[in-house]
Amino acid sequence: FLLIDRVQIIEEGKRAVGRKCVTINEPFFQGHFPGYPIMPGVLIVEALAQTACALMFSQPDMKNKLAFFMGIDEVKFRKPATPGDVLELHVEMLRVGSRAGKAKGIAKINGEVATEGIFSFAVVDRNTVST
Repeated sequence: FLLIDRVQIIEEGKRAVGRKCVTINEPFFQGHFPGYPIMPGVLIVEALAQTACALMFSQPDMKNKLAFFMGIDEVKFRKPATPGDVLELHVEMLRVGSRAGKAKGIAKINGEVATEGIFSFAVVDRNTVST
């Protein structure tokens, strides 16, 4: 499931800003929470990770690669995302190698930090993953 609407590469291989327009039509709002819809924080973290993947996989040498979460650290949820909000997903790559990487992500709503955290991921060759 794709949780980003657009990604702008700010600095090739280093920084990007994604965008997610949060609408009431999102399926997760049916149960989270009835009468007070809030985007689950874990999905905001996933949107940040997807922004990092878009940045990372824009590099030609990353063609035919996949990324898998290895760790999520220092996550803070500071402001809920509700229908009508636009999440600005700021991602900075802290480290990228051929086998693993680490990124810092900050999700903002109207310029205010909503969610932030650091996540690490494994990079694998798409051809070596069995289904």
